[in-house]
Amino acid sequence: MSLFTIKSNALTVERLLADFAALFFPEYCLGCSTGLVSGEQILCTKCLIDLPRTDYLWNEDNPIHRKFIGRLPLKHAVAFLKFRKTGIVQHLLHQMKYNNHPEVAVRLGELFGNEMKRAEKNQFDIIIPMPLHPSRQAKRGFNQSSKFAEGLSAAMDVPFDDHLVRRLTNTLSQTRKSKMQRWENVKEAFAVARKELVKNKRILLVDDIITTGASLEACGQQLIDAGCDELSIACIAEAQ
Repeated sequence: MSLFTIKSNALTVERLLADFAALFFPEYCLGCSTGLVSGEQILCTKCLIDLPRTDYLWNEDNPIHRKFIGRLPLKHAVAFLKFRKTGIVQHLLHQMKYNNHPEVAVRLGELFGNEMKRAEKNQFDIIIPMPLHPSRQAKRGFNQSSKFAEGLSAAMDVPFDDHLVRRLTNTLSQTRKSKMQRWENVKEAFAVARKELVKNKRILLVDDIITTGASLEACGQQLIDAGCDELSIACIAEAQ
């Protein structure tokens, strides 16, 4: 028996075992709870089609880019999805943050990373996720922005590093704060840990949801002050 035949038989057995296991432990779409079929991961095909995508990859003059005019000099500023209350994006982010499904962020990162490649917006040296304060990350068990960065990294073949920027203060919730109050809350919350690894680099800074952009501005300014050559921003969703 040839080595090729042995490997083919092994793959066939592996697929049969996976299909058998699915009969007793079926996987469900985290968007709509329907059963996933072969080839689907985390989200079913219908949910993938129904995701409320923005068109910002194809339009540099978009609301996020305009939001940072006079605040940060950005190469690209994009968001993958539109966040609306009671919508599928809110449901997915709730699954991720509160039902312990970090794989949602990884999958969304993979999807958006592939779209960024098609739009030729993948020329970065490193991807940096917005950091959580250590106490908050310990409570949640993961950083959702790091998981998003992980998916982007895999799709675009760009390394990510979640240790280059630290969150110094466990800031109060930004909910119900004005734009100025949000800025005061975060303006000194971040620091670059290894400036030599940031200097002269083309950086993609990523986060989950963007509202006023105060936290991204504060963190992005630290990267610019550390000497990064070019700064871009990408988020899972933009609050509508």
